[in-house]
Amino acid sequence: MGFITNPAEIERRSFEIITERLAFAGRQLDPQNEYIIKRVIHTTADFDYADNMAFSDGAAAVALESLKSGARIVTDTNMVKAGINKGAALQLGCDLHCFIDAPEVAEAARKSGFTRSREAVDRAAETLQNPLIFAVGNAPTALIRLHELITACVLAPSLIIAAPVGFVNVVESKEMIIKLDVPYIVARGQKGGSNVAAAICNALLYKATGRSV
Repeated sequence: MGFITNPAEIERRSFEIITERLAFAGRQLDPQNEYIIKRVIHTTADFDYADNMAFSDGAAAVALESLKSGARIVTDTNMVKAGINKGAALQLGCDLHCFIDAPEVAEAARKSGFTRSREAVDRAAETLQNPLIFAVGNAPTALIRLHELITACVLAPSLIIAAPVGFVNVVESKEMIIKLDVPYIVARGQKGGSNVAAAICNALLYKATGRSV
């Protein structure tokens, strides 16, 4: 048996298999969002994402324009940041930020009793200018704080990627984001994670830089 060993060919064949399996299941994805959903399935090997990915109207188009304008991408964890393609981000002039380990964030969390993820959102809001894209793969408290700041008209991000995984506050925080009047891409339900948030970012970055897959 011959194995495929070329990285580009492995990826190409993987997407062919995903497309074939979706067609066999009779699934037709929204053409505007198809490449994002397939990228998440490629990352997770989980076809449930064909059903649980939610997009606000025109979210992908807004995100692409923001990325082409050099949007700052803010992640809730270093794992999400590590998973984002640095070359594609650099090509577009998009800086990557994660404040979770910043000393001032740790100190603010110690004083307030809130999570560092929540305080990191405040740090981003205080120090970064639009356009901003928030990619959240682990911390529901980051989404809850985003909801508070947006509702208070303190923050107006170009896009929120909401993909925490887990059991406590996860589903509820994602649904809060869906109710906001801001562009969003949400992995509904309990599934998600750093790899999912990074995969969504990468799908958008690749599209914005003209990469075919």
